[in-house]
Amino acid sequence: MSLNSTARVPTANGSRYLQQLCKHWSHNLTVEFTPDAGTVVFPRDARGADWPGDAILTLQAHEDVLECRLEASADGQLAALKDAVARHLDRFAFREAPLQFNWQNG
Repeated sequence: MSLNSTARVPTANGSRYLQQLCKHWSHNLTVEFTPDAGTVVFPRDARGADWPGDAILTLQAHEDVLECRLEASADGQLAALKDAVARHLDRFAFREAPLQFNWQNG
């Protein structure tokens, strides 16, 4: 994977949102998580997308920030996953949404 982007999302509920997101996606995707860290693998053929390879979301909950790191193989894949992660986390964080996602491509 050659493209990556990271967002440090300000929230005191990072662990809760991390676990909710990982449980939600564990029904369809390969997911591993603890209360403080999680990994989600989006396979090449996820939801029929024409992606050149797998993509990975890594989550890390800190006291006041949820760190989200995406690694992808193509620009379109990265952009679609940024949107999907933000939409899902905003749904779980409805009491404090919209969350602040300032994606930094790296």
